[in-house]
Amino acid sequence: MGPEMAETQTRSGGPYVDVHAHFAPPSTAEERVRAWQAMLGRGIYFPEPFEWSLERTLAYMDASGTAMQLLSTIPNDLPRLRASNDYGAALVADHPSRFGLLAALPTDDPRAAVAEARRARDVLGADGFAVTTNYNGVHLGDASLTPLWKLLDEWEAVVFVHPDARLPPTLDHPAPLYEVAFDTARTVFDMIFQRTFARHPGITWVIAHCGGAFPALTGRLRLLGNESWVPQGVPARDVDEQVSALYVDTAATAAVESLLPAMAAVGAGHIVYGSDWGAPCTTESSAELNRHGLLRCGALSAAEAAGVGGRALDLFPAAAQRVAAATALADEPAG
Repeated sequence: MGPEMAETQTRSGGPYVDVHAHFAPPSTAEERVRAWQAMLGRGIYFPEPFEWSLERTLAYMDASGTAMQLLSTIPNDLPRLRASNDYGAALVADHPSRFGLLAALPTDDPRAAVAEARRARDVLGADGFAVTTNYNGVHLGDASLTPLWKLLDEWEAVVFVHPDARLPPTLDHPAPLYEVAFDTARTVFDMIFQRTFARHPGITWVIAHCGGAFPALTGRLRLLGNESWVPQGVPARDVDEQVSALYVDTAATAAVESLLPAMAAVGAGHIVYGSDWGAPCTTESSAELNRHGLLRCGALSAAEAAGVGGRALDLFPAAAQRVAAATALADEPAG
């Protein structure tokens, strides 16, 4: 560990726990080429096919002082989604103190989503759940998903909300650049109108990428959301109540322009660390720039920044126990 890394960990209050990290099951070269071609067709011009690597991931975690990643990925069909959850659970079983699983749920099919949630908790031992803002045309505020949210509310589950990066380009700009931020805002605001967050207070919701565009637009919703021309209006007090309960992560957004709106909307105590590691658009360089930005951009005080790095463990007690057990074992004297 170099002096800069040690200084960073000291200022951040210890190792990081990454709530926003992706993985991918093993694939053939042909499958990776097809996925790459699909991305090229959506205007995402990666120079070569992408392959997730366990070895590279662990190496980056060690180099960056990341104690654990909460892994998620959400394939857009049920067989691949279930297979992905199985593989994620196997990674956690092999590396219980380094990884946790946020099991993907197919929210275009409420029955299948409930069944997969039960399987993920009872069979796979998932730490939480991951959902897409708009999964195959169904947004998370859709009334059909009420049985799923009721179940997860009873479990007091953590639900990680990620935008759909498979969207087509907008104005010839690839969706992961900024369209995902508006996709996130649309879904979060619809859930506010539907009172999804208010009706299921037992769920801890973590919204990716500092909430996308929703924090910066929350003031507009408070001002105009209950005007006479707005169907099913929402009063400002309801906006505040629901938004203030949400958490957001720092993936690709550890900058003043993103953190200050998030702090105003949800508070510094509801910001958790996220790297977006494992996404094809994230490199060691971009992940490190973002991680250092959390400490150096000036949006957070030293104390606030120190709280972000490991706060995710407050949300995932089983994962916290695994990390604590590994730390205690490492601290035992030899012999």
